Amino acid sequence: MVLVTPEFWERPEGRKLSAVLPSEPSQIAPELLDGLTDSDSPRGALALIQLPRGGPETLPRAADGLYLYIDRLQDPGNLGALARTAEAFNATGLALAPGTVDPNHPRALRASAGSLLRLPVAVGTERQDLDRHLDASPPHWIALVPRGGESLDRATLRRPVVLAVGAEGPGLADELVAHADLRLTIPVAAPVESLNATVAAALVLYALRRR
Repeated sequence: MVLVTPEFWERPEGRKLSAVLPSEPSQIAPELLDGLTDSDSPRGALALIQLPRGGPETLPRAADGLYLYIDRLQDPGNLGALARTAEAFNATGLALAPGTVDPNHPRALRASAGSLLRLPVAVGTERQDLDRHLDASPPHWIALVPRGGESLDRATLRRPVVLAVGAEGPGLADELVAHADLRLTIPVAAPVESLNATVAAALVLYALRRR
């Protein structure tokens, strides 16, 4: 279902949209559309769609793959930013552990700037299920930990890789840290204790891309 305001439909954006829609949308008053959206500044168009999400079987297998495993992240804005960062550095896909925020959350979708619509995303994925799916090319697991891990500058990185990123407060589950082939810590100056999950992941993804 697509709803538009008459003003939007007459603008160039509306004409561009009309060329790709299978049928003409319903036109409604701007104040009605404002009440239906959760956006602060509606653009004049609203679509209601279904975004089905599958498990690890939806992720492509690649010998040089770069996967993000996101463990119980709760903030939809952080998830969206992580997806955008992952796509920027050519990640193969995202796997979301049980308990992670829904990738279809409106704030996650907006923060991803379209990345959550383009990147393969597996939901409700246990670590063992991802390993089984990627069994032909067993991945190198990297756990991002706030302290006690190897320095990013000195770590040996190889692919395929699964970069595990934990929740905002508790971090990664102990089982994931124990399973990892490499525990990685990004050194920071005192008194800062750790980096935001998206910032930390971006630094490692950039390093992996460079190497």
